[in-house]
Amino acid sequence: MAKQQSTKQTLIDKTNTRVVVITALAAVVVVFSLVASYALFQQMMYQNRVLSKKKDAVSTLKKDLEAVATLKQSYTAFVSNSINILGGNTDDSGERGGDNAKVVLDALPSNYDYPALITSIEKLVTDQGASITSIAGIDDQVAQDVAGSSAPQPVDMPFDVVFTGDYEQIQNVLKTMDKSIRPIQVLSIQFAAGQDAGKLSVTMHAKTYYQPAKLLQIRKEVVK
Repeated sequence: MAKQQSTKQTLIDKTNTRVVVITALAAVVVVFSLVASYALFQQMMYQNRVLSKKKDAVSTLKKDLEAVATLKQSYTAFVSNSINILGGNTDDSGERGGDNAKVVLDALPSNYDYPALITSIEKLVTDQGASITSIAGIDDQVAQDVAGSSAPQPVDMPFDVVFTGDYEQIQNVLKTMDKSIRPIQVLSIQFAAGQDAGKLSVTMHAKTYYQPAKLLQIRKEVVK
């Protein structure tokens, strides 16, 4: 009788052990499944975010390509006119000559180019018969060359010029500056009698502008 009870107890113990082992294995499987499911869910959400960003990028690229085609057509029409916006001939090399693109660049150049500014001011004055006494300004070309922006704004280019001429020549210089395609803002002006009879000396403090070229920035975005 005792032997039968011992045998039954052994079977019960084995069964209990088997149940514990199975339960433990089942718990491990459940925990692993939960962890794996969470990881897969996180990966799926990440891939959805990546796909969404890619779709946005493709949509933006398509719009940009359409804009490029429209821009090319507009630019071609803008520069193909035989008469430019100043009324000059596009094939002429004079002051009012050149296509519209050249005219616009002359009006608001994309770089500082201080020497070119001095040359153009000197030509503007001397073409009216006046004489240049001095031209001064700030040659900030090195510092300005490193500047760039995706939304550039006009930058001041101050200068001082002293020139002499008779009343009519001085008047013509001022009229020409006022009508210049490149905007010139006179900040102060002083008139004085020149050394020669009938001559005036003009001291002018003024500024013009340039606008840096727009930078095309292609950036990378990390999707988290």
